Amino acid sequence: MNENLFASFTTPSLAGIPIVTFIIMFPTIMFPSSNRLVNNRTITIQQWLIKLVLKQMMLIHSNKGRTWSLMLITLILFIGTTNLLGLLPHSFTPTTQLSMNLGMAIPLWAGAVLLGFRHKTKTSLAHFLPQGTPIILIPMLVVIETISLFIQPVALAVRLTANITAGHLLMHLIGGATSVLFSISTPVALTTFIILLLLTMLEFAVALIQAYVFTLLVSLYLHDNT
Repeated sequence: MNENLFASFTTPSLAGIPIVTFIIMFPTIMFPSSNRLVNNRTITIQQWLIKLVLKQMMLIHSNKGRTWSLMLITLILFIGTTNLLGLLPHSFTPTTQLSMNLGMAIPLWAGAVLLGFRHKTKTSLAHFLPQGTPIILIPMLVVIETISLFIQPVALAVRLTANITAGHLLMHLIGGATSVLFSISTPVALTTFIILLLLTMLEFAVALIQAYVFTLLVSLYLHDNT
């Protein structure tokens, strides 16, 4: 069991060729576009949920910030569906890879920050030095605020990676323990199996919550700079 503990986090390959690109593109199948005058129930529910989430995120934004609405809704749909598909047996979850999460967090964060420096230069620079700061503390506060600014995308990526990875590891450990306990003590194994079911339901919620949190924080960074 310990030998295969991290096997699910290994990038899959076919004939030595990584197929992670196809896995990343797979969630687009879950949200088909319809040209019909009257959509079916599935597409109708999907569109209603998308409009509801988008409306909640765009309430705090100005007209300039709302131009990012397509980017933000695509981000939350991609992360949410990827996390959910990763809960299927023998599947691979791209969001457990820190490199991929950094690849999403850094460009979005950089775009929001550069937008702020372009359109709200004075306000953006004012974040580095709070009003009323004693002169002796100015150099130290500038360094601290600069570090806190650059650590934002890292915190975004690490939060998503850690939460998804921890849940998968815990499910793997409890699942392995359950299979071993069935040959030792059936009542204890049933109890462990119930815990595994509850943990699985929790992971479904975590998969959606983490997608929302990631997108919400990007939205807040955008709001601070527009």
